[in-house]
Parts: sequence; structure tokens; C-alpha cells
Amino acid sequence: MVVAAKTVLPAPPTTLLDGASLFLDLDGTLLDLIDRPEEVVADEALRALLLRLTERLDGRVAVVSGRSLAQLDTILGSVCDAIALSGSHGCEHRWRGVLAQPVRPASLDRVAEAFRRFAGDHPGVMVEGKSYGVGLHYRLAPMVEASALALAETLADEHGLQLQPGKMMAEVRVPGGDKGVAVRRLMSRPPMAGTRPLFLGDDVTDEAGFEAARALGGSGVLVGAGRETAAQYRLTDPKAVRAWLAEALA
Repeated sequence: MVVAAKTVLPAPPTTLLDGASLFLDLDGTLLDLIDRPEEVVADEALRALLLRLTERLDGRVAVVSGRSLAQLDTILGSVCDAIALSGSHGCEHRWRGVLAQPVRPASLDRVAEAFRRFAGDHPGVMVEGKSYGVGLHYRLAPMVEASALALAETLADEHGLQLQPGKMMAEVRVPGGDKGVAVRRLMSRPPMAGTRPLFLGDDVTDEAGFEAARALGGSGVLVGAGRETAAQYRLTDPKAVRAWLAEALA
């Protein structure tokens, strides 16, 4: 359960990384949110940072994202071979050559068709196809938020899928997973088993990750503006996240 945040959450001490298993959200945490999510690509500095973290933590680094594994491969490139990945809000996982994925329901195609019709009627709205979900982005058309969310909720109910709200978007996806599931799954396996999880994320979808990290004796770091959260620490933006990680490596 999300708990009330303190008036001002402190910045995390760099010692928090020592001996930890590190779980990182991508969009809004390591990379700035942009109007067109399909154009996101990691820069070389971020890729190098992730590799350094993996070396420092003996492989205990994971990117846990609402993006699909296929999207993460495109965004992060070859660094994906060196880290653990959990995509589609904890529905699919890949680590050290082991892949776990559910069956993709055909009903997602019908959701995608309905979203495309809505986007066609509302300039600025974009549809993002994922392996196990479909996102409806309205960052460029904020006035349609209420109708976009209503459509997504209706489609999720009709097809037995899960509604996943996000920052200026709504996703309809396969049920059963969340970022807490991802943390618990990876923390049950070596070399993460027996260590402290540290989860960094910015969105409400990351709260399950914060809660799982706390339950397993670790910590959560909220990225962005303060709000009610299960995280114990806060960093202001992706630039601050990268600076903090680099400082912790020094």
C-alpha cells in the first residue's frame, strides 16, 4: 500500500548502493520523458553507466519497465546482454539467457484497433503497441484525458485485461504482473538473493516496486515531484539520478 510521503523526502545516501541489488525504471528515471515515446534512445553515457554499475554490483542490476523487452533492446542496445530485464510491467523477464513470457491474448489487437480509431479522431493522440499491452498517449492533447481514460477503462473491462494509468497515458495490458512482481522474482535468484533491493522510479506504476523493495529490507527512491509514495528517498529528475549513481560509483 502506498504510504504518505514526508513533507520533504531526503536524497538517498550514496552508501545505499553498497551491497545492493539495483532496480531501475527507464522512462522518467534514467531518461527524460518526451512527447513521442517511440523516439527514445539511450545515449552512450547511460549505456556506459549501466555497464559500470553491473561491474560494481557483480551483475545485480535490472531495468524494470513498462516497455516491452523488444523495446528495451532497441532503446538500450547491447547493454541488455549484461543486465537483467523485466518488461511489460512485470509480465516478461530475461536474464542470463533465460526468457519468461506469457501468451499474448488476441484481445489486445481489438484494443489497439479501438485506440487507433480514437487517435484518428483526436489529433496529437498516439498509440504505442507493446508485446503485452497497448498504450494511448495524450501528452500532446491533454484536453482528451477524461475520454481517453474512460475508453481505456471500458476496453480493459470488456476484454478481461488490466488498466494501467501512467503519466499522460493509459495502457491496457495483460493482467497478473507489476513491478513488485518483477522485484520479487529477480530477488529470489542468485546473485540477488540475500541482498538489499534498491528501486528507483518516477511513476505510480513504480509504487509496487517501492513496496516490494521495502518488504524485502531495501529502499525506494522516488524520481520527480514529491507525492504520496512508499519510497523513502527522492531525487529530482533523471539528470540527478545519473549524477547520484555516478557519485556512488566513485
